[in-house]
Amino acid sequence: MNTTTFPLPDAPLRIAAAQTRSVPGDVEANAAAAARLVRAAADAGAAVVVFPEKFLSGYEPGLIRADPERCAVSPDDPRLAPVAEACRASGVTALVGAAVRDGGELYVSALAVGGTGVVGRYDKQTLFKSERALYRHGSAGATLQVGSWRLGLGICYDSGFPEHARAAALDGCHAYVVGALFGEGGGHHESRIWFPARAFDNTVYAVLANHVGVTGGWRACGASAIWGPDGRVVAEGGPADEELVLADLLPERLRAAREAEPMLRDLHDTGAGPRTLVRAAPGG
Repeated sequence: MNTTTFPLPDAPLRIAAAQTRSVPGDVEANAAAAARLVRAAADAGAAVVVFPEKFLSGYEPGLIRADPERCAVSPDDPRLAPVAEACRASGVTALVGAAVRDGGELYVSALAVGGTGVVGRYDKQTLFKSERALYRHGSAGATLQVGSWRLGLGICYDSGFPEHARAAALDGCHAYVVGALFGEGGGHHESRIWFPARAFDNTVYAVLANHVGVTGGWRACGASAIWGPDGRVVAEGGPADEELVLADLLPERLRAAREAEPMLRDLHDTGAGPRTLVRAAPGG
């Protein structure tokens, strides 16, 4: 798809990455915390707030497997009402990580919540190896439109695959927005390679909302952040505390990055077509 079909946004968008900890298996407590952070994000001028992966229950595969009715949510779950009410009162759109029960299956999802409740959902397409016995792969990508901004949605391991963010960019997205669980050890290193690469390769903003504390046996490394379309950090959180990481996404910064690095404009079927095999002569 030609990305020139989708114009640049016509105004800035303030976005918040909610770096926070979950109460294991307690959807009601976590929904109340999400509502509180939605209101705090609104007070800070944000129009969108992004939460970590499976925030509503915690990562917690054991709890979710043992009692999915209690620890996962349904698309019309009444326990989401506090989040919807906070969004209605503030005008904020929330992207809330959740394990979702739907049609007898479980998904790792990002729920787009507005004042009327859940207005859309993205199901994680690239499941981590330990997730595949419990969850189904999502069948499609998702783009969230907020004003004139197009936000491509991802969840954690999705962000490790260049094709995932590229698909969002080719759908005209201006930002790649991800809730995740990156743990201490290799997680911080991975995120600091993946996210600036996704941003720079596609000249989009990249947004990461990560857990802090312990969830599902992982000790999260925090460091939620927002990268500009040139791959440089715009805002970054600390390693251990709850906080809102805020940034203004700017149309003029997108324009400047795309003029300096015209990869999307110049993109053709690089690497997708036939390849020629060249054999070295014996002896070099």
